[in-house]
Amino acid sequence: MSIVIGNEANLGANAPNYSYPLPLIFGIEVFASGLLMAVILVIVYTKGLKGFGSIAIGGIIGLDNLFIDFISGASMNPARSLAPALFSGVLTDLWLYWTTTFIGTSLIAFLYRKKIANS
Repeated sequence: MSIVIGNEANLGANAPNYSYPLPLIFGIEVFASGLLMAVILVIVYTKGLKGFGSIAIGGIIGLDNLFIDFISGASMNPARSLAPALFSGVLTDLWLYWTTTFIGTSLIAFLYRKKIANS
């Protein structure tokens, strides 16, 4: 494979920028995953975005990639991080993308269940 793509390619595997402190990278990835989950919950459980759900989800993914990709890698999805990491052999940062997405989305789901679903 290295003949085709070279030795520097990571096949789309996410990689955080370690020139930033790890707690910042971790927090930003939790925030990005939670923000995406919040947008998805709003779209699924409200009628306010009739016909614009895909634009809202795509927009939040695009904005997250635009503004935070250079810090945390902007995975927001553990499945999206797994395949490129396996194919490229770059597994060192996979723990980050699996834990932060779980924490961010679980936090939003908990808040949604406590605040919005009960009202």
